[in-house]
Formats: sequence, C-alpha cells, structure tokens
Amino acid sequence: MTRTDVMAGIGRSDAPAEVPAIEIRGLTKVYGGSDKKAVDDVSLSVPAGTVFGFLGPNGAGKTTTIKVLAGLLSPTSGEVLLNGFDVIRSRAAAMEQFGAVLEGSRNVYWTLSAMQNLVYFGRLKGMRTAEARSRGEELLKGLGLWDRKDEKVGGYSRGMQQKVAIAAALMADPPIVLLDEPTIGLDVEATRTVKEWVHALSTEQGKTILLTTHQMDVVEQLCERVAVIRKGKVVTDLPTEHLLAGARQRDKYEIRIEGDGEGLSLPDGFVVTPGKETTLITGRLDDPQDLYPLVERLRGRGVVLQSLTQVQPELEDVFLDLIKETPHE
Repeated sequence: MTRTDVMAGIGRSDAPAEVPAIEIRGLTKVYGGSDKKAVDDVSLSVPAGTVFGFLGPNGAGKTTTIKVLAGLLSPTSGEVLLNGFDVIRSRAAAMEQFGAVLEGSRNVYWTLSAMQNLVYFGRLKGMRTAEARSRGEELLKGLGLWDRKDEKVGGYSRGMQQKVAIAAALMADPPIVLLDEPTIGLDVEATRTVKEWVHALSTEQGKTILLTTHQMDVVEQLCERVAVIRKGKVVTDLPTEHLLAGARQRDKYEIRIEGDGEGLSLPDGFVVTPGKETTLITGRLDDPQDLYPLVERLRGRGVVLQSLTQVQPELEDVFLDLIKETPHE
C-alpha cells in the first residue's frame, strides 16, 4: 500500500483496516549520558477510531513515548507510524495526522484571547483566517467558552485554559488526537463536557484518541482498550472489558468486624484498616470457597462480624496491581 492510498483513507469510515492509526514497533529511548532505558522495546497498535488509554505511574515512560509520537523526541531505536507515516522519515506528513494537548506544557498563549489563539494555531496549520475563525467559533461554542472568546486566556481558570488548549489541538480537524491528562484542573461540569467531546470525536467523527490520565473513572468510561507501561515496558495491552473481567476472576471481599482486629491471622494480601469502633478487612481470594474457613477462623477468635461484602474491582484496583513492585525488583 502506498502513502497515497493511506492518505486517501484518512478521516473516512472506509479507511483500510489493516493500517493502524498509531503503530509503535520496538520503541526504545535512552537519554544521553544514561544507560537506563526510559522506554524499553515498546510495541503497540491502535486501530482507527479507537479511544485508547495509555496508563502508567510517574516515570514509567509514558510521557517519553507520547513525546516521540508528537515528534518532540527522536527514538534511540524502533519506529512510530501515524496513519502509516513514520514520524522520523516522513515527519511532515506524520505531523499532519495529529493534534496534541500535553500535560504540564503551556499549550496556548496567555496574552492572547481564546479566539486569537485558535486563529493563530489554525493559521499555523495552513487554514485561511476566515476558515480559522469559523472553526474557532464552532469549537468555543462546543466547550461553552463563546461568551468569553475575546478575553485573554491568562485570566481564565485552569479548567478554561485546558478547554482552549483542547480546542487548539482540534483546529485542523486531525484524525488522531493525543490527550495527556485532558481533564486535569477541570470541575465536574467541565470534565463531563470534555468526556462527552472525546466520546463524540471517536463515535461520530471516527477520530483516534490516545488518552493518558490518572483518573481511572475517565478511562473506564471512555477507553475501549488500555495499555499499561511500567519501568519502560508494556505490562498489559487488552480491551478494557477483558482487563476488568480478568480481575474479577479473583473476588475481592470487604469484612467489617467489631474492635481493632489486632493479632488476626489473615491470608496474604489482606489489609486491615482499624477504625474507632470497627475494623475493615479487605482482600482477594482466588477461590470463593476459601471464604468459609476465613470466616470460621475469625469466629474462632471471638471476632464479631458486622458485615461481609463481595466487591467488584474497578480499573483503579487493576492498575495498582499491574504497577506493583515485587520483592525481587
């Protein structure tokens, strides 16, 4: 397939399925003067139109990977392709494929108004001024900022500034959008607006969204697939529902008892959280039948059980398990 064939399919629902929107092949990044691999042989494939969650703790290599995708860093080895274009060998074409909002970066100019920012970034992408203003109006109205379009962004709240940054990333209507912590600093209403936007961008416009965030509820609500990176390596890459289903094979329980629970003998991994009058015991069991001897053991110690609840694990539980360090590390 030629590059022309790839370009012809961008933005269309009939784009060739065999061309991933984002493809990472054996990506490794070592910073100068260090032997430590910030990213270590990472390979990922993201189909077009997918909301893909890319998660990891601080320092795991997540931001480095995103910066390579955005053309801000060169890989030590490996390849990154956006809609079939290599970010190194076909940089200009690859850079046309995406818009990005990078957490921790000042993505817009604070001395300009919201509309001035959007027109400026639209012009950088080759749009005519009238076209940029029309697109800017559409985006600002969609994010509830139209009434304040002429105010300087520096006077906006953190959440409003983030909205303008997202709008700037979407000015040229890119087929791929990289969102690094897009809801950080946003209140509940603004967070809901951004989540609705992300969902609509994927389902209605067929855009591919690469989303990174520490807010697991956002990931669980929006992402069809999740990859987790830890110490530079991808430790899982699965559909979100499969990831949660696998965790549910180990049932989690909450047992509430009277007293402080001091001196109790519990299975490995169970956590005791004392309270003023009651104690909460939480943990997972591979076999539900193991619950019965645990309860009998507690009763044998004279413990008074107040409640016993089976808890369905959330994505946060799965994520914490995946990034947990073992004693041998």
